[in-house]
Amino acid sequence: MTFKFTKNTIAVFIALLFHVSGAIGILCTPYANWFIANTSLNLLLMVGLLIWTQPEKNLAFFGFLAICFVTGMGVEMIGVNTGRLFGSYQYGTVMGAKINGVPWLIGLNWFVLIFASGIVMTRLHDWIKEKSDSMEVSLSPLIEKFSLLIDGALLASFFDWIMEPVAIKLKYWHWKTEEIPDFNYFTWFVVSLLLLFVFTKLQFNKRNHFAIDLLIIQALFFLTLRNFL
Repeated sequence: MTFKFTKNTIAVFIALLFHVSGAIGILCTPYANWFIANTSLNLLLMVGLLIWTQPEKNLAFFGFLAICFVTGMGVEMIGVNTGRLFGSYQYGTVMGAKINGVPWLIGLNWFVLIFASGIVMTRLHDWIKEKSDSMEVSLSPLIEKFSLLIDGALLASFFDWIMEPVAIKLKYWHWKTEEIPDFNYFTWFVVSLLLLFVFTKLQFNKRNHFAIDLLIIQALFFLTLRNFL
């Protein structure tokens, strides 16, 4: 068997290298602050890899990126400056330059998470449909679309739940209350639902396998830090 260096395998190798190195550096070395300080570099690189591995890049794809960025920044600015939507919180300096109190990298993070969640659920629902068709079971198109939106939004919200305690310890942001408000996750769900609706409507290739790999890698990264940090 010959090993082929495809865009996806190269991207997965780089993502694993950075996330595994980051986890080891934060948990096992005296240079944890250096690894944390380079979070922005890691996020920028992951966005670049997502764009690089995206098949058939078109205007709709970049339009979705822009919509996620603007929407994410918008709701975060409202949240940071009013205490509404998510609760009372503030960003630290780890994520870099800010726009109205919100690091601009957060807008890119919204794109990464929503895009990856949409790709995961699209692939999962395609698999379910193939199995249903092979068993001659008919699924309602409306239920299929509704399920994709709900499942994708739940996945994005669950990822935020995994990430929150780690982000606080790494000083990405901090809450002004002792506990993270429950409606933070509700808002995440609603905003994710709306963005995933846009995801389903825009016509671009939704078979970026690296997006699935990246979501798994990031989830394992935050779960590891959540348990051992």
